[in-house]
Amino acid sequence: MAVEDTPKSIITDDQIPPNPNNEEINNNDLEDGEILEEGDDSSATSKANSAALHPLENSWTFWFDNPQAKSKQAAWGSSIRPVYTFSTVEEFWSIYNNIHHPSKLAFGADFHCFKHKIEPKWEDPICANGGKWTVQFSRGKSDTSWLYTLLAMIGEQFDHGDEICGAVVNVRRVDKISIWTKNATNEAAQVSIGKQWKEFLDYNETIGFIFHVSITEYQYVFIFVSLSDITLTAVLHCDISAG
Repeated sequence: MAVEDTPKSIITDDQIPPNPNNEEINNNDLEDGEILEEGDDSSATSKANSAALHPLENSWTFWFDNPQAKSKQAAWGSSIRPVYTFSTVEEFWSIYNNIHHPSKLAFGADFHCFKHKIEPKWEDPICANGGKWTVQFSRGKSDTSWLYTLLAMIGEQFDHGDEICGAVVNVRRVDKISIWTKNATNEAAQVSIGKQWKEFLDYNETIGFIFHVSITEYQYVFIFVSLSDITLTAVLHCDISAG
């Protein structure tokens, strides 16, 4: 999978321009007496450009959790905010090429890409019964795998893509990328997603799947998958009732 790495301008969190999906024509920009009509050349050009776009099967939203906005007193997820929503290939690249990649994000930041109208929170009804696959990288070494993960998701490369909610990269001492799924009890779908993701990333280390706490009697169930053994096996659990 070849990726063209062209230097682009970088936009910091406090310099994010308006959502390109919500741009509107400002009548004040028109010259006195100028009327924008359907037959106008500029309108025809706009329609032609629109026809050339490549729509995605789903719309997706980037979310950012700024570490500077986090506090121990605040409820988890209260600092997460949506940044952009895109629905075409062209919009994705326009956004991706003008935002910080994981290696440039501040320590403690979380950057999400989820299907539109799904919030990257376990409290979201669509995520509530799900789980997540996670891969790890040395600090600052997750950029390429993050891009490949995004391309596989928005390009609908997973056989069970309908089971995917989205993905997140966590910038820590060890960077982590996770794919969140909808129904953790659908074992066949989880195994398929984990296996295909490893192949897409050419990732040879063991990856783990974690059930969301509310779906079983266990507080946590860790399930690990290696390249040679794609069978879900619970290897550790903590019973909530045990305190």
